[in-house]
Amino acid sequence: MDTGTHLVMGIGLAGLACIDPVIANNTSIFTAVLIGTIVGSQAPDFDTLLRLKGNAIYIKNHRGISHSLPAIAIWTIVITGLLQLFYRGSLPWLHIGSWVLLAVCIHVFTDLFNAYGTQAMRPFTEKWISWNIIHIFDPVIFATHVAAILIWAFGLASPVAIFPVLYLFTIFYYTWRTIAHRSTLRKLPSLDPQQDGTKAYVAIPTISLSHWNIVKRAADGSFTIGDLRGGKLRWLDNVRCSDHPAVAKSRNDNAVRSFLYFTKFACAEVKEHDWGYEVRWSDVRYRHRKQYPFVAVLLMNKEYETVGSYVGWLSDDRLMKRLRMNTY
Repeated sequence: MDTGTHLVMGIGLAGLACIDPVIANNTSIFTAVLIGTIVGSQAPDFDTLLRLKGNAIYIKNHRGISHSLPAIAIWTIVITGLLQLFYRGSLPWLHIGSWVLLAVCIHVFTDLFNAYGTQAMRPFTEKWISWNIIHIFDPVIFATHVAAILIWAFGLASPVAIFPVLYLFTIFYYTWRTIAHRSTLRKLPSLDPQQDGTKAYVAIPTISLSHWNIVKRAADGSFTIGDLRGGKLRWLDNVRCSDHPAVAKSRNDNAVRSFLYFTKFACAEVKEHDWGYEVRWSDVRYRHRKQYPFVAVLLMNKEYETVGSYVGWLSDDRLMKRLRMNTY
């Protein structure tokens, strides 16, 4: 989920914590829980600081170790410990730690539902788990949490009445979206006007509840990109991956390796210039305005030596500015 949604969910969990009389009847303990759930709901994304070391390192590691099983325990212990230190050991460990743990777990769990995914099962596997069920920003989840928080803030209802209802609705909503996603995948072969027997469809959520972006992987490694709207599937693009020698050479570059480590939906194209080659790897899951903005681009001379590289989200116009090269 996005940072804003994680924030309101952290506040919402503090409201839910009021069902515990120990927390509801003590202002200091409630304040500690509020801090703990807000920080806990953000903590796994503290690896955003990896941007300071470069996009390649950030993309390879974001939502990786910080969202792993050991990290969940570490974040909980560190946050709870710091709160105890600040409050000089006067807090009930079990009550504080339990809500911090819940906040961290919900952060990691909800991140599994979008297309980006996490490595939540580390250290057992480094596989990226992305269920493609909820958009990274879901207006229903965000709006219902904001509404509940405002009702609480203006004293219109007790948090004990508001937040159990909110989270029962949230559980129902996630369940409904999961069923809708599975139903969509089952329908795709019958809706496909270019049906070739393949079952390699991926349905990716959008901010609209009724629209899905669709990716179909062919046996030859190419991809067909489209969308599903109003029950109608339309294909918008076909992406074929180049087998140029420059593509194989590009795999040795750190930026490209980080990109390929993260995604299994990468496709490369090569442009030849008088100074060498431009190899562009694109993640075909993310199509926007007829472009694929999540890329790893490598510029090489005629001897396949790296001249410049970039990995991340970028438009064509800004790409060459970021590479800061004069290729002529």
